[in-house]
Amino acid sequence: MACMSAPVCFIETDGNGQLIVRKEAKDILDSIREPVVVVSVVGLYRTGKSYLMNRLAGQQSGFALGSTIESKTKGIWMWCVPHPSKAGHTLVLLDTEGLGDVDKGDGKHDTWIFCLALLLSSTLVYNSLGVIDNMALEKLHYVTELREHIRVKSVREDKDDSAEFMSIFPAFVWTVRDFTLELIRNNETITSDEYLEGALTLKAGSSPQTEKYNLPRRCLRNFFAVRKCFVFPRPAGTKEMRRMEQLTEAELDPDFLQEAKMFCKYIYGSAESKTVTEGRTVTGTVLGSLAELYVEAIRTGNVPCLENAVVSLAQIHNAQAVDEALQFYRTEIFSLIQIPVDPKQLSSLHESAEKKAIKVFMSTSFNDTEQIYQRELAKKIQKEYEDLCEQNKEASVRECQTILLRVFEPLENALCDGSYMKPGGYKQYRDKLSQLAEEYRSQTHTQIMSEEVLSKYWEEKEDSGMIILAADDSLTEAQHQQEVARLQNDVLQQKQKGLEEQNLVNLQMIQDMQRTQDEHVKQITERMEKEQERMRQDNDRVMEAKLKEREALLQLGFQKEASRLQMEINSLRSQRSSGGFFCSIS
Repeated sequence: MACMSAPVCFIETDGNGQLIVRKEAKDILDSIREPVVVVSVVGLYRTGKSYLMNRLAGQQSGFALGSTIESKTKGIWMWCVPHPSKAGHTLVLLDTEGLGDVDKGDGKHDTWIFCLALLLSSTLVYNSLGVIDNMALEKLHYVTELREHIRVKSVREDKDDSAEFMSIFPAFVWTVRDFTLELIRNNETITSDEYLEGALTLKAGSSPQTEKYNLPRRCLRNFFAVRKCFVFPRPAGTKEMRRMEQLTEAELDPDFLQEAKMFCKYIYGSAESKTVTEGRTVTGTVLGSLAELYVEAIRTGNVPCLENAVVSLAQIHNAQAVDEALQFYRTEIFSLIQIPVDPKQLSSLHESAEKKAIKVFMSTSFNDTEQIYQRELAKKIQKEYEDLCEQNKEASVRECQTILLRVFEPLENALCDGSYMKPGGYKQYRDKLSQLAEEYRSQTHTQIMSEEVLSKYWEEKEDSGMIILAADDSLTEAQHQQEVARLQNDVLQQKQKGLEEQNLVNLQMIQDMQRTQDEHVKQITERMEKEQERMRQDNDRVMEAKLKEREALLQLGFQKEASRLQMEINSLRSQRSSGGFFCSIS
């Protein structure tokens, strides 16, 4: 992946007040072909969001902290670093513009920043100050508007779609800064997670006031299957806070430092790689395109739709994946061979180059569920290989012909001189032909077309042999007939050797084609198994959250909502048991 020493602006506002994706950031993401774990932080401005992201990056500074009432971060900034504990993954950190900045006076802008952070991340961190109370939840009003600003499917059905949102929404982590309360409830110590869940408890009743109270809580419970909470004491005194980037760990409050370490440990260990519908893994390249699609939808006044985005991503990336994989195959194999070469060696090099090319395709392709593009790649690579094999044959023919002309030059000179047109001349001619043929074979034994070239030469010399034989009056009639039959048989045998040589080459080609098919099926199967396992995990995560929510609703007396949730749970169980995740390999 591209090495980033500092964050760059990812999404910003242009001169017309419209959101745009910065090319510099998109280029960085395009270079990341491995899965990404995307952690976004959102929250009110001046609440210390950027400090947490710097900690996750393993740096003291990077994302602008600011020490005044002015919001430093504008738009969404990005920092990509190697994941500290997940090999083959990149950790993408997104620091968002502070919400609720009065100087902007544009609530719609804040809503889209929040939605983009949510849509692009696999873990969403919401940062706030003080305590989690009704006022804090009312400030998180963006969650109550998600159905208006995000769609999972292009056509919204007349049913509760909270399970669909929950399956694709990120894990939700609430970080409470400058927390001064004791985590005690009913005289018993509670965890920060229990503190959050207690704050999200619904009130019984159906009055407008109760509905208003329950709305943000219900949204958080219905949309986010995984919820986590960390409470941070004040990190330092007021004066020291103004230079947070310069403070050493020794100057920070030990309890704050301990909570920060626990927060980072949780993110590193629990934050999943980013996926979209049906467990499809997102690489850095796909993440960049996803951001562009969502931003373009917002710019044109549309609602970002995940289903449409997945279709568009497939169109964008699959044709590109075929081209890149094919180019990789060409570069790889031509850098390793110099034709003519032994077919088995060529086959081995082809196998190695093709495996790598398929991996390149897999890292770039997206949602190729019908394997249309992968089959196209297989055909193109096969055509390249067949062309290469043909070039190899032609190069071998040329080399064999060059050697043949050199080796058989004495015979040709003798034929021109008429040296064999005498009694006993045929035996001399036949012996010389056999001797030179063995010398030729010794020099061309590594060439795939040696017997074929010799066969044609032998066939061409059949008439010459017949003429010399007819002129040799030292042979009896019976001997003459025997030599004619022997000459014809030698020509046929040499032709048979040429055919056998070609049959071996063709057999190698057939074996290569079968191996190619097997390799494509193997890699498709591995990819599908990973996606299906992630789908099962997502299904189980949603079902577990729904079961907990159902029990909570029953305890509060929400019988109707609990019954509705039971129907969703039954549907999820049915999908799990019927193997609804699986699709066939064609």
